[in-house]
Amino acid sequence: MTHPTIRFGLPLLLALALAWGFVTLNGQGVEGRPLALSLLLGAGFGAVLQRSRFCFYCNFRDLIEKREASGVIAILVALAAGAAGYTLIFGAWLPTPALDRLPPTAHIGPVSLTLVIAAFAFGIGMAVSGSCLSAHFYRLAEGSVISPFAIIGALLGFGLGFLTWNPLFLAMTSNAFILWLPHHLGYDGGLLLTLAALALLAVAALWWARPGIPAPAVPLTLREAVERVFVTRWPAVVAGLLVGGIATLAYFRVAPLGVTAELGSIARTVGTNQGWLPSSLFGLDGLRGCATVVKEALLSNNGLFVIGLVAASFITSFLAGQFKPRRLTGKDVVRGLTGGVLLGWGAMTALGCTVGVLLSGIQAGSLSGWVFLVTMSAGILASWKVARMLRLS
Repeated sequence: MTHPTIRFGLPLLLALALAWGFVTLNGQGVEGRPLALSLLLGAGFGAVLQRSRFCFYCNFRDLIEKREASGVIAILVALAAGAAGYTLIFGAWLPTPALDRLPPTAHIGPVSLTLVIAAFAFGIGMAVSGSCLSAHFYRLAEGSVISPFAIIGALLGFGLGFLTWNPLFLAMTSNAFILWLPHHLGYDGGLLLTLAALALLAVAALWWARPGIPAPAVPLTLREAVERVFVTRWPAVVAGLLVGGIATLAYFRVAPLGVTAELGSIARTVGTNQGWLPSSLFGLDGLRGCATVVKEALLSNNGLFVIGLVAASFITSFLAGQFKPRRLTGKDVVRGLTGGVLLGWGAMTALGCTVGVLLSGIQAGSLSGWVFLVTMSAGILASWKVARMLRLS
C-alpha cells in the first residue's frame, strides 16, 4: 500500500510542475502558446485514458474474451464525437471538400498494402506487449513493468521502419491512393456514413456482450462523488465524449491527436546523426500522418503532449491507489521489447498508431483509419489463435 505522503504528495508536485510548465510556455508569446496548449491537452488526454482505462487492445480483449462492451463503446463514442467536431471545423475552413485541397494537417493518409501489413504487425505487437503505444504511456504511471521495455522496443522499431521504408515505398506505397469521404459524399454524407458504421459496430458489440448487472443505487454524497471522479472507472459515454472533445480541440488549435511523432523523431534524429539511416526517405515527409523529423528543437508539440499525458496519468493513478508495480521477469522484458519493436515498426510504416491513424483518421473521414482498424484487429486475433495453438502443442 502506497504511503499517504507519496500517494497525495507526488500528485501535488506533478500538478504544480504541469501548471508551472503551462504558465512558463504560455508566457513565451506566439511561439510558446501551442506548446503550452499541447502540454495541457496531453494532461487532459492522459487523465481520461487512465481514469477510464481507454485502451484499444484492452477494450477489444474485454469484448472478445469477457464479453464486456463498455470499453469498446467508449472508443466508438470518441470516434463519433470527434467525427462530428472535425466536420464542423472542415466545413468552416473548406466549404468545398476536394482532394486537391485537403484540410490542413488532418490525418487523411494513403491506403496501400503497406498500410495493411503495418497495421497487422501493429496488432500483433499489441497482443504481445499487452497494450497499444498510447496505453503503454499511461500504464507507466500504473507501475507496469512491461511498458518501459515496450517503449524502448518501439524506438528500435521506428529505426527498423526507417530502414525498410524506401523498399516498401518503391514497391507499394508509391502507388497508394487517398479516399476522403467528404470529397465523395459531401460533409453531411461523409459524417452520416461514419456515424452509421460506428452505430452498427456499437449494436454488434452490445449484441455480443453479456447483459450487465445494474449497479445498486447509491446516494450521491460528497464521498461518493469524490470516489466516482478519482477512484472508480469513468463511464464509457463520458470517457468517449471527453476523448472526442479533446481530439477536436487539439486539431482546431494545434494538430491532430497522435502519440508517436516524438518517438519517431528521436529515432530518426539519432539514426541520421549516426549515419545509420538512408540519406533520403522517399516521399515520407509529403504524406499525412504522425510526422517524424530530424529534431532541431528540444521541445515539440507532440513531445509536450506525451509529457503531459504521462504526468497526468501518474497523478490520477496515485490518487486512485492504482500504482501497483510487480517484480520484473525475463518474460516481461522479452514481451515488452518484442511487442514494442512490432508497435514501432508498424506505427512508423503506417504513419501513426491507434491514435494517429485510427482515431484521428476515422474522425477526419479517411479510409486509412478504417483500414488500420480492420487489419489491426485481424493481427490481434491471429496472435491469439497462434498463442492458443502453441499452448495446445
